Amino acid sequence: MEAQALFDTLADPTRRRILALLLARDELCVCELTTALEEIQPKISRHLGVMKGAGLVTSRREGTWMHYRMAKLPSWTAALLGPLATGAVPEFKADMKRLKIVSGRTERCAD
Repeated sequence: MEAQALFDTLADPTRRRILALLLARDELCVCELTTALEEIQPKISRHLGVMKGAGLVTSRREGTWMHYRMAKLPSWTAALLGPLATGAVPEFKADMKRLKIVSGRTERCAD
């Protein structure tokens, strides 16, 4: 993980919101992120692609769904990323509230 890639990723508010949710949850599918952030799927997928390219997240496919989680990161990143889910992202509480609506995970995303 290069420091510049991390800081470039953190410069975008949507990516900070995604990272905060991924830090709070083990893994999320794209459909859960679109609901939580109230954004369209192409925008979320584009941001996830940037984050994956920077080495911040990993993905796995399950049927038609893509699931993302935090990658194993160097220890120096913990101090920088930790605050995202504890106040550094003002939208976090509202995002988590919307995320709970789709808590059924991928079963509900197929609707």
